[in-house]
Amino acid sequence: FIICSLLKKKKKIEIDKNISYNRRIILVSFAGRRRTFRGVDAMRKELSAGGVVMFGNAILMLEKFNGEWVLPKGKLETGEKLEEAATREILEEASVKAEIVKYIGEINYTYENSWRDDECTYKTVHWFLMQSKSLVCVPQREEGFIDAKFVHVDRAMNIAKYNDEKKIIQKAIDEYEKKT
Repeated sequence: FIICSLLKKKKKIEIDKNISYNRRIILVSFAGRRRTFRGVDAMRKELSAGGVVMFGNAILMLEKFNGEWVLPKGKLETGEKLEEAATREILEEASVKAEIVKYIGEINYTYENSWRDDECTYKTVHWFLMQSKSLVCVPQREEGFIDAKFVHVDRAMNIAKYNDEKKIIQKAIDEYEKKT
């Protein structure tokens, strides 16, 4: 959740995925930084899907150009289901064909588009435990990935950049162990 202060009323509200935004000026705090945004367009919503792709005791991870290791995920296309988007994104970002085993949850976060002033996005990512029958993978360089590989589950937990992705990885490992 993000806590916002309405400047005109000096009143605190919580913003989540179900709130309708008014057109007042709001002050939003992101990781210690404060920015002023105007109106409903300041917080747009984005829906994505991704997968924790397992091959034995290894998990597919992608390395971004800045050295961060992340799980494959991406935005839904018009009319696309969550499962379709997760499968498509993994194929696009890593050239890996994977099958869905189970839905394992969602994470929500906000991010600021550094290339556009005054634009903030509230993102929901739905995650699936998935399985691949091959270790072969190729990173999608056009999306900023420089490496794609299956890494041991313990290492995946250590190299994953974001804590929410680490929690999803742990949940996937727990579910995968129940299955086997």
